[in-house]
Amino acid sequence: MTVLNGYIGRFAPSPTGPLHAGSLVAALASWLDARAHGGHWLVRIEDADRPRCPAGVGARQLQQLAALGLIPDAQVWWQSQRDAAYAVALKVLIDAGNAYPCGCTRREVQGAVPASGRAPLLSQAANDQLPADQERVYPGTCRQGLHGKSARAWRFRIATDTPPVRWLDRGAGPQQQDVAQAVGDFVLRRADGLWAYQLAVVVDDAAQGVTHVVRGQDLADNTARQVLLQRALGLPTPQYLHTPLVIASDGKKLSKQNGAQPLELDDPAGQLRAALCTLGLPADRRAALPELLTTAIVAWRNLHKIQASPQR
Repeated sequence: MTVLNGYIGRFAPSPTGPLHAGSLVAALASWLDARAHGGHWLVRIEDADRPRCPAGVGARQLQQLAALGLIPDAQVWWQSQRDAAYAVALKVLIDAGNAYPCGCTRREVQGAVPASGRAPLLSQAANDQLPADQERVYPGTCRQGLHGKSARAWRFRIATDTPPVRWLDRGAGPQQQDVAQAVGDFVLRRADGLWAYQLAVVVDDAAQGVTHVVRGQDLADNTARQVLLQRALGLPTPQYLHTPLVIASDGKKLSKQNGAQPLELDDPAGQLRAALCTLGLPADRRAALPELLTTAIVAWRNLHKIQASPQR
């Protein structure tokens, strides 16, 4: 692949349902950033969590993108075909002492206290206040061995002297997170044998040569864990930009769980206009889809102060 300016971006949806207004914002932002830089834009279907990904949904997402004029510049990757690569990465971490087996159930993690010698993590009361779908802080129960339990999952071992992870978000500026305090030793391979998002995304971004990650603000909290994995695996860290979310009537991120409807593609230009408004970009009501996209590239470049590059 010949890449202008060394830029490779990507959109990586999970095919748990068709694309909706929120996922279009993320797709459009990543596409615009790639085009504004004169780089390549890839699509990766993140279907590693097979039970949550109904057959045919990934293909439908690709059809939706095509109808909106968002065409990837290379063959689409599917995480369900990448098991061997994730297994190699896990072995590298194990061999370096950066991963260990865990025998804890979810209930045990929720009710556990920090293992001896670890800095205090979130209290049980704080853990109980986390959203139901948010992973609880792991207290390090199996760091020193399984103690008679059977191995269920594999976790990343965060060194006790690991400082807070610092990175630069192109929009929000300098960021940091103490992963040991905020998350604990996080899962790499789940108890059901499926690969965890954090490992899969890091391995695939590196394998595809991704240099810039543009994604929704809801994924910003994953960045520090991914940076730790990149360092442990000797992989480069992309530049990150997290974009605004579409908010549902309940005040939460628009998602399939709170009633997000699939994109209606009888008016793709109208869908693009709504996404452009969320991104703070102009959206001419009279413009057809090709003109909307062309104008949006220039507006994105100006908004993010990107030096003009030759277009592909």
